[in-house]
Amino acid sequence: MHLMELPREVLLGENLKDKVSQVARRLKLGEKALILYGPKTKEIAGKDVEKHLTDSFDVKCLIVKEASMKEVERTLNVIKNEDINWVIGVGGGSIIDVAKLASFKADIPFISFPTTASHDGIASANASIKDLGAKTSVKARPPIAIVADVEVIKTSPYRYLAAGVGDMISNLTAVKDWELAHKIKGEYFSEYAASLSLMSAKMVIKNADIIRLGNEESVRKVIKGLISSGVAMSIAGSSRPASGAEHLFSHALDMIAPKPALHGEQCGVGTIIMAYLHGLKWQRIRETLKKVGAPTNAYELGIDPEYIVEALTIAHTIRPDRYTILGKDGLTREAAEKAAKITGVI
Repeated sequence: MHLMELPREVLLGENLKDKVSQVARRLKLGEKALILYGPKTKEIAGKDVEKHLTDSFDVKCLIVKEASMKEVERTLNVIKNEDINWVIGVGGGSIIDVAKLASFKADIPFISFPTTASHDGIASANASIKDLGAKTSVKARPPIAIVADVEVIKTSPYRYLAAGVGDMISNLTAVKDWELAHKIKGEYFSEYAASLSLMSAKMVIKNADIIRLGNEESVRKVIKGLISSGVAMSIAGSSRPASGAEHLFSHALDMIAPKPALHGEQCGVGTIIMAYLHGLKWQRIRETLKKVGAPTNAYELGIDPEYIVEALTIAHTIRPDRYTILGKDGLTREAAEKAAKITGVI
């Protein structure tokens, strides 16, 4: 059996903070709502969403500081004690990931209200929870609805939008890894999910000149691509269409680098290297990232080249069950250094 769970509604537009009530009513989510936001996202959009919801619903609020199991448990306690019917996460990846996992564990729906467009977690079923020193992806459920307010997302630093491009462009190598696992390991492969995922990546390459402007249209292009990416993962029933060796490289950096960069930035740089290993046109990927102002090397990531090479050699150990271009044994130090040097990453 193959189960596909998809968002029921996606709202994309301007000034949507007052539209959450209508979405919750249409989807008959129940009277008791819990809003999760961070200290910053409370000011950016959380307070306004709360104000509009309070007119029609019984609302509780919680400030989330990080995507950790401790915060997930704290949220679960509020859901149980207050008899909450549904959750809304107003924020970036961390807030939405906590809302996603807590609502999944409590078996209630959640709405995603992103304040940045930095990665496809806003629409996917996977939650990245930072625990035990490494970020690991946990399977949950996709949001029942996504409310993407272009005005809100546009106010976040442009760096996040560029990181969103990095996360999306990584679909190119993720799908290649998936095809490889299908051929070599007989892993399940969905052509439809793969095509949808690749379409998102090709779209950002095609629209790089528009995205670099950082205006409303730029945000729309990136958000649409990230949502398509999330939907592709829901269709596949796994993160395969959008997460391959380049994501393992990023997770490895999260573990070892003293100050990791943004997830999408690291994935973008990882994609350049993995595209080289796959024999793809890695120069075109690097060009797109340059065009939108995303990092393309260790220096721009703010990470010492030493950590880049080390991350490449340990990436295959992050998820041993996930077969990628790195194979079962990973890259030797020489191979890692060579690939990073040829692509200009170090």
